[in-house]
Amino acid sequence: MNDFGVPVPVGVPVPGTFPKIELHVHLEGTVRAETLLQIARRNGVALPADSVEGLAELYRFRDFAHFLEVWLLTTGALRTYRDFRQVVVDYAAEAASHGAAYIEGIFTPAEAAERGCDWDEVFAGYCDGAQQAAEQHGVHVRLTPDIARGCPLEIAELTVQYAVAHRDRGVVGIGLGGAEAQYPSAAYERAFEIARDGGLGSVPHAGEADGPASIRRALDGLRADRIRHGIRAADDPGLLRDLAARGVVLDVCPISNLRTGVVASLAEHPLPQLAAAGIACSVSTDDPAMFGTDLTTDYAVARDLGVTARDCYLAGQRGALCDAPTRSLLQKIGEAFDWSGIGVPPA
Repeated sequence: MNDFGVPVPVGVPVPGTFPKIELHVHLEGTVRAETLLQIARRNGVALPADSVEGLAELYRFRDFAHFLEVWLLTTGALRTYRDFRQVVVDYAAEAASHGAAYIEGIFTPAEAAERGCDWDEVFAGYCDGAQQAAEQHGVHVRLTPDIARGCPLEIAELTVQYAVAHRDRGVVGIGLGGAEAQYPSAAYERAFEIARDGGLGSVPHAGEADGPASIRRALDGLRADRIRHGIRAADDPGLLRDLAARGVVLDVCPISNLRTGVVASLAEHPLPQLAAAGIACSVSTDDPAMFGTDLTTDYAVARDLGVTARDCYLAGQRGALCDAPTRSLLQKIGEAFDWSGIGVPPA
């Protein structure tokens, strides 16, 4: 057990670990080189390198096109129930070593289905993985399947139907990812309406590469409970005021924003402006294996940008789509921990 009552995996936890909540992590993007090699060998999938060292070199982020290349390698290797389950459990172990108490994991079931995977098998793997993660690593994992922008509307609605059917297995919301400008969210409003009628939250990506209008469409058309990324709200003072007044939490992923070129440098990241406007900002890794980051690193960046670890945790607690008992547990963890001196911005 660590200092705030969350079991940690075998190995040494990160020094100075404190409780964290992560609301924005693509589970396919958490697969480290060693695990990718193991899964690919198990499934007979050829990779460009046949050693951990070779794959680690491939993982060195160059640009967004390279990110997509590695993403396709990883997702292409994931073929079975065992793979999907392992991805969740492995990341829970990693996140626990960084102090994670709660995670909302994203996965894109339609991508697996396109490779011939059975929808039921995909959902069962991720859902069973979430249960095992809690039992084995003490991390509460909830799931928010993504609709990929540009996919046929019938596939979007099928994603929602499966998600609603797995509400009692840890699925709590529906997301929307992909190229914002190319595929505006309006096309998916019916799918999100079905999700909401089925008791799921709305957590679309918006305001990452595209501007404030994308965020407004997500708020108004998709009735977003939370916005994933949302950093382009800084371009619109009126939107900043609106987000603060509504109490909408933004899932901010600083290292991801740097790696994808959304911001030119961390010094230019709009997180301080968002926080100054009164917007609660959770902090997440997005795709940690592919962007060369982890929870400790992203929280440290937030600290350096002037947002305390406690504020990040409270934003995560506020934005989580979990049930009341889990929310109460997260509140108790936060209240029981001594935050003094932890994650304080530098003078």
